[in-house]
Amino acid sequence: MSMRTQYCGLVTEALLGQTVSLCGWVHRRRDHGGVIFIDLRDREGLVQVVCDPDRAEMFAVAEGVRNEYCVRVSGLVRARPAGTENAGLNSGKIEVLCHELEVLNPSITPPFQLDDDNLSETTRLTHRVLDLRRPQMQQNLRLRYRVAMEVRKYLDAQGFIDIETPMLTKSTPEGARDYLVPSRVNPGHFFALPQSPQLFKQMLMVANFDRYYQITKCFRDEDLRADRQPEFTQIDCETSFLGEQEIRDLFETMIRTVFRNTMNVDLGDSIPVMKYEEAMRRFGSDKPDLRVKLEFTELTDAMQDVEFKVFSTPANTKDGRVAALRVPHGGELSRGDIDSYTDFVKIYGAKGLAWIKVNEVAKGRDGLQSPIVKNLHDAAVATILERTGAQDGDIIFFAADRAKVVNDSLGALRLKIGHSDFGVEKGLSEQAWRPLWVVDFPMFEYDEENSRWVAAHHPFTSPKDEHVDYLEADPGRCLAKAYDMVLNGWEIGGGSVRIHREEIQSKVFRAMKIGAEEARDKFGFLLDALQYGAPPHGGIAFGLDRIVTMMAGADSIRDVIAFPKTQRAQCLLTQAPSEVDEKQLRELHIRLRTQEPAKTV
Repeated sequence: MSMRTQYCGLVTEALLGQTVSLCGWVHRRRDHGGVIFIDLRDREGLVQVVCDPDRAEMFAVAEGVRNEYCVRVSGLVRARPAGTENAGLNSGKIEVLCHELEVLNPSITPPFQLDDDNLSETTRLTHRVLDLRRPQMQQNLRLRYRVAMEVRKYLDAQGFIDIETPMLTKSTPEGARDYLVPSRVNPGHFFALPQSPQLFKQMLMVANFDRYYQITKCFRDEDLRADRQPEFTQIDCETSFLGEQEIRDLFETMIRTVFRNTMNVDLGDSIPVMKYEEAMRRFGSDKPDLRVKLEFTELTDAMQDVEFKVFSTPANTKDGRVAALRVPHGGELSRGDIDSYTDFVKIYGAKGLAWIKVNEVAKGRDGLQSPIVKNLHDAAVATILERTGAQDGDIIFFAADRAKVVNDSLGALRLKIGHSDFGVEKGLSEQAWRPLWVVDFPMFEYDEENSRWVAAHHPFTSPKDEHVDYLEADPGRCLAKAYDMVLNGWEIGGGSVRIHREEIQSKVFRAMKIGAEEARDKFGFLLDALQYGAPPHGGIAFGLDRIVTMMAGADSIRDVIAFPKTQRAQCLLTQAPSEVDEKQLRELHIRLRTQEPAKTV
C-alpha cells in the first residue's frame, strides 16, 4: 500500500466518501471533549483530521501527538458539519475521519509556533529548517521555482542554451572584493569565486554558441543591505549578432511573460525608456520609483546670484546642484514632520533641509511662509513658484550641495514622503507595477582619490558608436551602450552591448590608465579570444532574488532564499564562516597572523 495517496492541501469535496492516506506534520492538535482534531500540514496546505475515541488504538496515538510530529493518517473523507466550513482552506469543506494514525517521527518542542508572525529574523535564521516549514516561506520558494521555470521555458523557446561556467576562476577587478579560494596543489596561488560569469559568457559568444543563459550563483564580498547577499543568483544571458534595441526587446518580453504567467500581472505592451541624464534630473536616481508622482525641479541656474550662500555657493560650483521638490498639500505637514525630514536627509550627507510653505500663490512673496524667503530676491522667488508649479497649500523642499548629495538626499525624501501614510492619502503614490528601461549611461566615473577614470558598468561595455572618439579626447562625455531594467525603484536587471573589437577594448583600457601589461595580466585570455573573429554580442543579467522578493512582497531577499546569510555575511544555521584546524591551514600553505590589540588613544 502506498504511504501517501494524496497531498493534505489537495483533499477536497471531490474525494467525498473515499479513503485517503496522508503524510505530513501536526500543525495543531485540539482536544474537544473527547474528540481530537489534528490540523495536518504538508507543502500543499492543511486538512482537518478528526480522531474519535471509538477507535481506541488510534485514539491513544492521537492523545500523544504534539506539534510538528511527522505522522501518517489513513481515513475517510467526509463533509464538515454545516456551519463549520473554513473558506480560507482549499480543504475547508471536508474533513478526514481518522481510521489509522502512525507516528513516523516525533518532534521535540519547537522553539516557536509556526504561525507566529512576530519572530525575530535571528530566531528564524537560527532555526531555518523550521522557518521554511511556515506557509509563507513555502509560498515564497515555490514562487521562486515558478519564476525560474518560466525563465527557462522562455529562453529555451528563443534558442538559448544553458551552459555552466566555472566557480573556481581567476581574480579580476569587477567592482567588489573577490572571495578567494587558496589552492593546495599550487602553493601561494588563489582561485576567486566569480562575481559574475561575464568573461566566460563573452568567450562563449566567440565560441559560436550564439545564445547562452545560466541561472547561477555569483559571489561578492561587499557591505550588505536588505537587497544584497554575499552569494546571490543571476539569470545570466548573452547573445550574438543583436543590437541594443533587439536585446532589450527580447528580454523585455521575457520579463512581461514571467510576470503574466506567475503572477497574472500585465506589465503593458511596452516598457517605457528613459535616458540616464533625464532620470537623474527628474528623480535624482538611475532607478526611479515611478509609483511616486513627485519630481525634482532644477534651480541651479536660477540661484547663482542670490544672497543666500547655502544656495548660491553650490549653484556656482562645478559639481554643485540646487533642486526643489514640490509636495502637493504639504502645507498640512507639521513643524515636527519637517524637523524629522531634516534629520532624515542628513543620513544622506545633506547639511539641512530648506523649505517654503505656499499659503497664497497670488500674493507672491507675501503668500509664502519660510525662514529663507527673505534671503531670495524677487526674480528667484518667482522662478521657484513658476518652475515648481506650486499651488496654494503646497510645500517646497530644497536641497543644495554637491550633485550626488542633492540627488541622494532629495531622492530619498521623495520616496519617504510618497510612500508615507500622508503620501498615500494625498495620492502622491500608487499601488502598481511600474517598469522602466534606463539607457545611455555614462561610460566612466571619475575616481578622485586615484585621479583616473573607472568603468561605470564594467570595462567590456561598448561605447556608443558616435562616442568612440571621446575615449581618448574626453572620456567624461562618453556614453555606453548600457541599459538597466528598473521596477518600482529596484534595479532588477542590467546589461550592455560588449566590445568585440580588440582595438576599441585597448582604447577603453588606456582611458582607464590600465597599461598593456596590466590588461594582459588580468584579461589576457579575453583579449586573445577577441582576436579570433569575435562577433558583435551583448547581454543582460537579472537578479532572480530581487525579482522574487518584489513578487512575494517580502521585506528582504533573505525571505526568498532557502539558506541565506545575515547582514554580517554569517549563516546562523550552520555557524559559517567558522575556524578551521591547523592541519587544514598547513595543507593550504596558510599561516594566520595574530591580531594586534587595538591601540588606545
